[in-house]
Amino acid sequence: MDVFLPKTDLVKPAHITISGSKSESNRLLLLQALFPYIIVDNVSDSDDSAVMQKALQSDSPVVDVHHAGTAMRFLTAYFAIHEGSEVILTGSQRMKERPVGVLVTALRTLGADISCEENEGYPPLRIKGKKLSGGEVEIDANISSQYITALMLIGARLEKGLTIVLKGEITSRPYIDMTLNLLVKVGIKAGIEGNIIRINPQSEILHLKSPITIESDWSSASYYYSIIALSKPGAEITLSSFTEDSNQGDSALAEIYKQFGVITTFSGDAITLKKDSCQLSTVNFQLNNTPDIAQTIAVTCFGFGTGCSLTGLHTLKIKETDRLTALKTELEKFGADIQVTNNSLMLNPFKWDEKRETPVTIETYNDHRMAMAFAPLALKTGLIIKDAGVVSKSYPAFWDDIAKLGFTCKKA
Repeated sequence: MDVFLPKTDLVKPAHITISGSKSESNRLLLLQALFPYIIVDNVSDSDDSAVMQKALQSDSPVVDVHHAGTAMRFLTAYFAIHEGSEVILTGSQRMKERPVGVLVTALRTLGADISCEENEGYPPLRIKGKKLSGGEVEIDANISSQYITALMLIGARLEKGLTIVLKGEITSRPYIDMTLNLLVKVGIKAGIEGNIIRINPQSEILHLKSPITIESDWSSASYYYSIIALSKPGAEITLSSFTEDSNQGDSALAEIYKQFGVITTFSGDAITLKKDSCQLSTVNFQLNNTPDIAQTIAVTCFGFGTGCSLTGLHTLKIKETDRLTALKTELEKFGADIQVTNNSLMLNPFKWDEKRETPVTIETYNDHRMAMAFAPLALKTGLIIKDAGVVSKSYPAFWDDIAKLGFTCKKA
């Protein structure tokens, strides 16, 4: 399905409820599979979380996670300790191009029986589940925090627990902190000191006092920050359910978007975003800890007409698509002057032609964030978003929700 977004000049006030964080949901779903007494509320309605739930309940010899990278990493560790099972863990063609070698090597060090069916270091994986004693393992910390999290999630079920020695600069540290906080919340003793993570062994978790309610997804909120940033002063949107002391690294949006004149007000479990007037020259952001909002910020800057320098983006090369190359290709369709490297993006200031009439067609490359990051540009020009249904990977209700703000979403 392609979607046509005609140019719109006005954002209507609205209250949007966003489902639970995909990152928190997938962590807690795996912990729930290991410790069944855990009860979870407000699980993400994303495709990725649905894939995770289905895989954890499956007794099929082949588990296909499609495009769900988080599920691929987490399930690799889960099935490695699922005694007596043997599965082929596979995914889409793009998933077969996304490396998992660092995680596979770490699990093999712990005694896991994992073989790569096609190319070494890449899915599909044949995993024979067995009891692992645990102990100490080293892992490169500068590639993907998901590899580290996958190990952390199974650590308590290893006989000796798990000590993870992180080598190099830690990428996306807030996601590691999120995992630690969730482990502690469900009653597992875990902590980090310097570059060493320690997780104590635990055979079971008894009844918790109450269900764990998952906070709404800050990455999904980023698109509303972009919409308000590109709106006229006074525009306002309310989003729920969010907390000021969030575990999610992307909650940094509240501070980042101050530079674009977006004021965030917390009240109860909701946030209100309001546009204030502001002027910007080139902005600089180091996004090593928040790579999932890089596309949103780059498009916001372009729509704002300001230049930007974004760094710390090396993980974007191995996402659903090569996100840096995709951003460059699609922004150049509007006339952007943009350069990318393996870990950075440089965008020069841009002057919009207010009389632009021809809609611009955006390819999404099987990447949900490409579709949603570009949608706010409908405040500047008409857009055709190709394969717009890809948003279901993380935010199935996205097109319905932005329609509440006054965007017209037509099938193209």
